Amino acid sequence: MSPTRVLSRFAVRIALLSAFAAFGCIGFGRSLAALLWMSVILCALVGLLKREPLLGPALNHWDEAVAFGALFALVHIANAVA
Repeated sequence: MSPTRVLSRFAVRIALLSAFAAFGCIGFGRSLAALLWMSVILCALVGLLKREPLLGPALNHWDEAVAFGALFALVHIANAVA
């Protein structure tokens, strides 16, 4: 899969997660954190099921899981500070 396609898929997922989090009744930050955590799990499961290499030369679902995990950490820290 091309890196452009993976990055565009990631951007679309972030936009959708943000839109769904905006309508969450527990607040945007907590909703976004929960959705990001679910995305980490989903990407890791898809990477596992497709048997993608963990540290492969091309972007894959494992890299998306790491990116979602980093965003989850940022949102979680921001929620704890606020």
